[in-house]
Amino acid sequence: MAWRDTRRNRGKLLLFLSSIVLGIAALVAINSFRESLHDAIDSKARTLIGADMVIGMNKEPDSLALALVDSVKNLGVRSDENRLLSMVYFKRTDDTRLVQVRALEGSFPYFGSIETEPKEASRTFRQGRRALVDHNLMLQYNAQPGDSIRVGEMSFEIAGALHKIPGQSALTATVAPAVYIPRQYLPETGLMQRGSRVSYYYYYSLPPTVNPDTLGKRLDPRLEEYGMFYDTVETRKKSMGRAYDDLARFLGLVGFVALLLGCVGVASAVHVYIREKLATIGILRCLGMSGKQAFLIYLFQVLGMGLLGGLAGAVLGSIVQLVLPELFKSFLPVDVEASFSWLAALQGILLGGVVSVLFALLPLLSIRQVSPLITLRASVEHLTSQKDPLRWGVYALLFLFILLFSRWQLGTWWQALAFAGGVVAAFAILAVLAVGLTWVVRRFFPSHWGYVWRQGLANLYRPNNQTLLLTVSIGLGTALIGTLYLVQRTLLSDVAIAGSANQPNLVLFDIQNSQKEEVLQITKQDSLPVLQIAPIVSVRLDKVNQLTGADVRKDTTLGIPPWLFTREYRITYRSKLINGEETAAGEWKGKYDGIQALIPISLEDRYAERIKVKLGDTLVFNVQGAPVSTRVAHLRTVEWNRVQSNFLVVFPEGVLEEAPQFHVLMTRSKDDAQAARFQRRIVDRFPNISAIGLDLILQTLDEVVSQISFVIQFMALFSIATGLLVLIGSVNVSKFQRVQESVLLRTLGASRRQIFSITSLEYLLLGALAAATGLIISIGAAWALSVYSFKVDFAPVLWPLAVIFVLVTLLTVIVGLLNSRGILVRPPLEVLRREA
Repeated sequence: MAWRDTRRNRGKLLLFLSSIVLGIAALVAINSFRESLHDAIDSKARTLIGADMVIGMNKEPDSLALALVDSVKNLGVRSDENRLLSMVYFKRTDDTRLVQVRALEGSFPYFGSIETEPKEASRTFRQGRRALVDHNLMLQYNAQPGDSIRVGEMSFEIAGALHKIPGQSALTATVAPAVYIPRQYLPETGLMQRGSRVSYYYYYSLPPTVNPDTLGKRLDPRLEEYGMFYDTVETRKKSMGRAYDDLARFLGLVGFVALLLGCVGVASAVHVYIREKLATIGILRCLGMSGKQAFLIYLFQVLGMGLLGGLAGAVLGSIVQLVLPELFKSFLPVDVEASFSWLAALQGILLGGVVSVLFALLPLLSIRQVSPLITLRASVEHLTSQKDPLRWGVYALLFLFILLFSRWQLGTWWQALAFAGGVVAAFAILAVLAVGLTWVVRRFFPSHWGYVWRQGLANLYRPNNQTLLLTVSIGLGTALIGTLYLVQRTLLSDVAIAGSANQPNLVLFDIQNSQKEEVLQITKQDSLPVLQIAPIVSVRLDKVNQLTGADVRKDTTLGIPPWLFTREYRITYRSKLINGEETAAGEWKGKYDGIQALIPISLEDRYAERIKVKLGDTLVFNVQGAPVSTRVAHLRTVEWNRVQSNFLVVFPEGVLEEAPQFHVLMTRSKDDAQAARFQRRIVDRFPNISAIGLDLILQTLDEVVSQISFVIQFMALFSIATGLLVLIGSVNVSKFQRVQESVLLRTLGASRRQIFSITSLEYLLLGALAAATGLIISIGAAWALSVYSFKVDFAPVLWPLAVIFVLVTLLTVIVGLLNSRGILVRPPLEVLRREA
């Protein structure tokens, strides 16, 4: 019976399922890509780190740390590597560039390879003063194998172009291009000076009898004590899996929002469809069919269409996932080959059936209450007046489904509850607004207005109106578009650098005390302003209110992260606050009088929250082996997106002047030529000093954010297209009612122009109301995401929202009119005959 009944309505039913196809496709594509990525990481896991185990640290190891490193060497084969940022000088083109210098000794990598051109360069560069240079750098500076570059005070011959390093993504290579040199020449470069920021890595190839993870867990307490860390194939797989799972989950939620929009379309379309079927249901009831049987007939129809929609979405998603590896290529450390995922496809098909049934249940439940009297009194007797308690059960099932699906995508119940609550709140706000609008229009109907206005407003609350459906679907779509746009703009503004004349665009760091005055002199000679020069001292945190790192690890209820005691801090000292800093609490006196036992310091307010301290609490810092006891006397807010040296911890003057330190200088060049001349002069005189143009950083950040934005917008297109389908479907499914009413108006004397104006006015009011409400919701959602998820200040740019409002409103009117164009050409006899 369910199959027979679809014969005259399959076109409408296909329109119902089209609403969910794109949402299913988005989810299948993301889940298939996630599975392909996991397969790629599993199959190429050993090449991610190029060794069985790697131990690293960000400071020079002492004798105890070296003894620990040597003890592991006795178990297998070791390669050593030092990494540091430095300037390199391309002699042929007379250019300089900041790179990551990697000084390598040994046979690393033991798994995978350093990919070079020519291929043998990965071996030959180790035999003499030769270097491997990132291929993008070579293209940028027109360098060729055989050319010479200078690293610090030593020249190296370019052995080949470096294409890929184990575990490095294209994005990482863009931000920090690498130059490999043999480690035995590193001391002769002059880069290993006191205060230089050098990282130490030790790669191990272990025998099959030694389990790297077991070894790492056994060594972990001692490694943490010395400020070291370890990585194995399994730990790298887990960390990478978590990182890319987070991205996949976020994009999956974007697809889920598209699916929810489609579900709104399904629910509304089934509602209208069942209204059209009331007469048929009434006849079936007169012939002896029970309400349960009638309910099951249309339930099977919806289930069948849902499964077909899931199948279509699975096919489309499997096609879309073929392009995702290319979209994510810059972010991935391994090459991913897209492959068909039976599991993701099956999940998509089942999801189509489940969501179709769940969201169609509310209108389907009303079938059970259709009275046989509807065949005699169709205009009066639609449903029985009996309340249906099952409706509340359906509401509970819908919320439970959204919650469980969110938990599956996000991984934690708290995030799932927040997301599900936000979705339900958005639905509720839009639904209440729609109901409130119909009540207000009916209650305060302007009876003295013109005919077109009265009829257009009456369409908002008449039988078979679309106010609730269009307000919810258009509002949710607009909210999603607005949220994505505002979050993108906020993230961009957080890294944006203003182009005003007093903003630095050139930074020099690793300036030693003995070099400071001469660097300042060169800067002034080149007519460059000294916008800021700050001393930097490297310290470690030993105690927080007498609690050590060991105490924190033993008692997790303290809420203090253990890594606070192992990381190295770059702090400064000065007498006053700078631009971009404001007092949050306490008083800053800037100069230490030597009388107080505890040195007063200033902390960034959010950092103080993380380490659970307040004014008056004590901290003990290890300054190059000397313990320094301090008291939190001042808290300050910091604008981290300003172009200046910002610090978590600031000491007063009179304490750290004699500590080992280096300086950072910020200046501004008028153009690229002046900046290049200044950098060459600095590098020639002081090879250890690194200089970088902030314009290059901003350009790189802009490229990164643009790539991320494109990926997000690509997924958001599924939601936008779904909202458009829901809009088209919602207008189309009630087209016959519109034909009826418009023909009756024409019979009563209304002109085509009047009917066109009435229809335009209705869609204009609905589109404007839904778009405005959706944009208000998007502001709240973007604020929550910015503050709680991305931890940045919310910086809304409102004028583009006005553009979105106008576009969405116009789109609603245009789609509504296009789908209603048949109304104006139908003759009155068509409806009269159909009624007969």
